[in-house]
Order: sequence, then structure tokens, then C-alpha cells
Amino acid sequence: MAVNSQPVLHLKRVAIDTYHENVAYMHRDCPTYKAEGFQALSKIEIREDGRQILAVLNVVDDSNIVMPGQLGLSEQAFDHLGLAENSCVHVNHAEPPLSMEYVREKLSGERINQRKFHQIIQDIAHNRYSKPEIAAFLVAVSEAGLDRDEVLYLTNAMVASGQQLDWEEKRVVDKHCIGGIPGNRTSMLVVPIVAAFGLLFPKTSSRAITSPAGTADTMEVLAQVDLPVEEMHQIVRQQRGCLAWGGTARLAPADDVLISVERPLAIDSQAQMVASILSKKRACGSTHLLIDIPAGPSAKVRSMKEAMHLRKLFEYVGDRIGLVTEVIVTDGTQPIGRGIGPVLEARDVMRVLDNDPDAPHDLREKSLQLAGRIIEFDNSVRGGEGYEIARDILDSGRARYKMDQIIEAQGKQTQSFALGELTQEVCAAQSGTVTAINNLTMARIARLAGAPMDKGAGVYLLKRVGDLVKEGEPLYRIYSEFNADFQFARNLASRDPGFRIGEVTGDREGISAPLVSAPTEAS
Repeated sequence: MAVNSQPVLHLKRVAIDTYHENVAYMHRDCPTYKAEGFQALSKIEIREDGRQILAVLNVVDDSNIVMPGQLGLSEQAFDHLGLAENSCVHVNHAEPPLSMEYVREKLSGERINQRKFHQIIQDIAHNRYSKPEIAAFLVAVSEAGLDRDEVLYLTNAMVASGQQLDWEEKRVVDKHCIGGIPGNRTSMLVVPIVAAFGLLFPKTSSRAITSPAGTADTMEVLAQVDLPVEEMHQIVRQQRGCLAWGGTARLAPADDVLISVERPLAIDSQAQMVASILSKKRACGSTHLLIDIPAGPSAKVRSMKEAMHLRKLFEYVGDRIGLVTEVIVTDGTQPIGRGIGPVLEARDVMRVLDNDPDAPHDLREKSLQLAGRIIEFDNSVRGGEGYEIARDILDSGRARYKMDQIIEAQGKQTQSFALGELTQEVCAAQSGTVTAINNLTMARIARLAGAPMDKGAGVYLLKRVGDLVKEGEPLYRIYSEFNADFQFARNLASRDPGFRIGEVTGDREGISAPLVSAPTEAS
């Protein structure tokens, strides 16, 4: 028990999801609030019986939330503290994190070392930073910039912030796309192909934050993705692969906290992205990693020069954390596949696995290219043979069979997700050739339609770059489940349909990038 001079309050669980932030609730008339001089949004320390957490204080006037003499904790904070409801707890002012001094050094443009990054990330992982303080760190990384060694220091610190998986195998493979391309659901094809070949492929994926669907959102249409670490281990051992949500494992947990602040602020630092991706893969026990960088006018990476810089940074850091890292630059000039949104993307994936004639050719080919490169991580496979091996596995039905096994092992989805019943086709305003499709616009229309929260919402592409269209001919179809979302999506599509149509002379505009390229240093 703490000393008697410290206030004692009775714990109450408040059913509020505060998303990667510990939040406490205290009534304004609570004697402790008045006596201790607490202020709203200040950090407090909560402890009892050897357990301790830090939380941001919210002051309330509604006794239905907490009464004087009670301390409410949000869902995350309550779980982290690990005490029963109505337990007695002691509260005190939290000391400011000493590592904020290092953040201020970075904001002023100074270079900071491994020890300082480690302390910053440990403090973030243990909820010692408020969200404004985390935002200050992200701005420091983004605006002041990190050199390649600082990116390495940040990556190492993030790996050390949580548990690390060990599969006890010489070769554990993984892939990651940096994102920005709607419908790019290659992981759901690459995993069963590579797992059927025999390489260990424990794929943990994210849910969408700003995109119309993440791999976990789309896989959830078919199977359970919220798997405990122990169950994921068992599935991977049996099936050589999985497609699970990565949020249940404490792998580089500081990264999850940083992302929760980074995305709403629209901060998109390449240094932070590299550290985020590589720390998660290293913590997941990967030994060999393939990075996909789509490049195009409306992708995250707009030019080959920028792609090459990012490629070198990935390879430099990956090599020094013991992760064999290969980076390829792919075509990011338009969405991949036809569907944008969980149900539509899942349908594309299953059509490819079934070798359906209506399967999107670009999704199939890109997945085979990526799977082939991963298969070539096996020393018994010569360079250039991987694609043919991957194609044989897909064409023979072995990839579909492996996907069925993974779905069965993870737990087949019992809920049925139908396409949204509200639909509208967006048509060409003129005749001509589709010269460009804006990835950002198409993703935004799909999100406004309700994806990914409504799995049946999204956009289905009827035309691609290079297709001839006539005035009034449908370009794509919007699906939505709720009228308000439907109207939002329709309104945006009427202002900006996301397609550019015109005459083509010489090289077709916006489609000069190859499907997959591995640029040389001279590129």
C-alpha cells in the first residue's frame, strides 16, 4: 500500500475506447481533485499493489460517469492496470518525461543518438507522453529530418519497445507494401502461394486507417483475423502461413501509439515510415522481407528518384537490423484489381485463386511477380525461376487449397457480408481514352461510401487506363449501405470523378511505369 498521505479512490471501468491512450476520469467535486490541484488533461500516476500506469486526466461533472470518490479508467487504461473494479487505488501527479528534452534537441535541428531515441520510445510505449508531446516528436522527425543512422536508431528503439517473436527457423519471409494504391490486395494471394511452396510466412497486417480497406479488413470477409499470439503460432506451424490482424500482439507497440497520432495530423515522414515497417517485421521474427514501393502521379511516391532514395534507406536499415531486405518499385499509376472496399477486394482475390476468366489480370500478375521474388529467397531456387513456380502453384489450384486451409484454421467467417444495396454508376462525360485514374480520389470516394467500416461499401472499376470509352458509358460503380454515405460519395464523384479522359498521342499518359522494376544504381 502507498503512504497514507496519498489520495485513495475506488476504481471504475468507463466503457470508452480511447485508442492507444490511457485516460482517467475524476469528478469535479472529488475531494482528491480539489486537494491535489489536478487539472484537466494533466498526467496522473495511478498505482496499487505493485501495479502502475500513467493516464491523461479528464474532469467530469456527470455523476453517472464517475462519482466523487471514484476514479474512472477508459477501457485501455483499465486493462493495462489489471485491477478489479472497485479496487482502491492511489493517485499522484506524474513526473514529466525527462526524454522530452531530447525531443526539444531534435526540434532545434540537433542529431540525437541511440540512447536518446531508446529513452524517447520507452517513454512513449509506457504512456508517459501526452498526445501533444507525441505530436511534437513526430513533427521533430518530419521537419528536422533524420539521417540514415538516426532512422536505424529509431528502428532499434521501436523493436525493443515490445516482445519479439522467434519462429526457430532459418528463413521466415514477409512482404509489405507502403500503401497508397486502392485495391492492391496482393498479400492475400502471395501468402497462400508462398505457404504452398513451403516457406514460413506469418503475415500480420493492419486495418485501414485512411484507406478503403487494409488486408485485415478484407481477410475478415473470409475468416477470423483477431488471433491471440499463441493461436497464430499454432496456425503458422501447421499451415506455413496466416493472414491475421497484428493488433493483438505487442510487437513494436510504440509504433501503434505513434501511428494513432500521426495519421490524424496527416504527418507522413518517410523516416518514420521506414522505422515503423522494419521494426514491426523484425519484431514479428521475419528474416527475409520484400518491400513493394508503388510509384505514380497519385501514389505516395511520385517519382523514380524518390523511390530509389527510399529503396536505399530500407536496404541500409534492414541490413543493419539483421533483416534481408529486397525492395522493388511497382506501377502505382492506377488502382490494382477492380474492387475497392473489403467485399469487392475479397471477390477479386478469390477470382484470382479460382483462375476465373473474369479475374483482374493486373492483380494476378503483380501477385505472381511478388510471390516469385519471395520464393527466390529460398537458396534452392535460381533467380528468375520464382515466377514460374508461383504461376504453377496458382494454376494448379494449390494456392486456392492452401487459402482454404488457412481460412479453416483461423476460423471461417460466420457473418455474411453483402454488397451495399445503394448503387450508382459514374459515367464518362466525353468520348476518348482513359489516360489517368487518380488513386487518392478513388480511395476517398470508396471511404465516403462507407468502406471499410461497412464491408459491402466501395467502388468497382469498369474501365482502366488505356480503355476506350464513349460519352455516357459507365466508368465505375459506387456501392453503399447507408443513404448519408451514398450521398457523400455521389457528391464527390460529381465534383471530381477521378478519371481523366482525352486523346492519346505517342506514349500513353501516366502508364509508362512497368508492372515491376528493380532499378539498378544507375537508374
